[in-house]
Amino acid sequence: MPSEHATAASATPALVDIGANLTHESFAQDLGAVLERAAGAGVAQLMVTGADRDSSQRACALAAAHPGRLYATAGVHPHHAAGYGPSARDALVELAAHPQVVAVGECGLDYFRDFSPRPAQRAAFLAQLEIAVAARKPVFLHQRDAHADFVAILEDYAPRLVGGVAHCFTGGPAELERYLALGLAVGVTGWVCDDRRGSALRAAVPRIPADRLMIETDAPYLLPRDLVPPPKSRRNEPAYLAHVARAVAALRGERFEDLAASTTRNAQRLFGLAAVTDS
Repeated sequence: MPSEHATAASATPALVDIGANLTHESFAQDLGAVLERAAGAGVAQLMVTGADRDSSQRACALAAAHPGRLYATAGVHPHHAAGYGPSARDALVELAAHPQVVAVGECGLDYFRDFSPRPAQRAAFLAQLEIAVAARKPVFLHQRDAHADFVAILEDYAPRLVGGVAHCFTGGPAELERYLALGLAVGVTGWVCDDRRGSALRAAVPRIPADRLMIETDAPYLLPRDLVPPPKSRRNEPAYLAHVARAVAALRGERFEDLAASTTRNAQRLFGLAAVTDS
């Protein structure tokens, strides 16, 4: 259990995890306990990420079952873009109309894995940006090793979008500046805690404007590498969000409490989440 790492709710400001894959099979047996641990660690609200039609539908249902606590995104991740078609589009349009679905995505481009052909990725990305424009909802964005194409596509859509977040940002200052110019918010995960591969991100984090910064776990992925003692399970979960927030605050030279308050306000504003108060 992550209790060694989770700060007691009484001492932790209300946090918002803008990206947790709670429909992942690793949470199937103990999701209730996961949510309890998150609440005990000060995580007041979570956005459940939709990565394809099925997981988006389940994320929406999960959010409906926990109103005011869980919210959902609905989209098709670039890994699944080859399967994007009229039925997926119709499902996403329907989901985007639900009040508990607060963003379209996870959508974007991933040229690192190339699990779907790049033309299919671009087509699915464009289609989902159109859905976001029509629904007047922000976009929840994924990009890996596809920065140039990603920015070129977004430059065409930015004037029509109501906003978006670069989910799980891992780039450096140069990429950050392009995303900020597009009007995007920036989501930071436990990647920032990894001294093997997080140097570019750590250089960028102090440059993120306070009103554009958000925090997320991307659970069950990206377990912070510097947890002490190391947890027995390699599964990441939302209870570790405070650990990420403290790491980000330290890099920015901010008080943890101030960082927590500003990132929560940012999530509320962009995604229209209900107001939360400190636990």
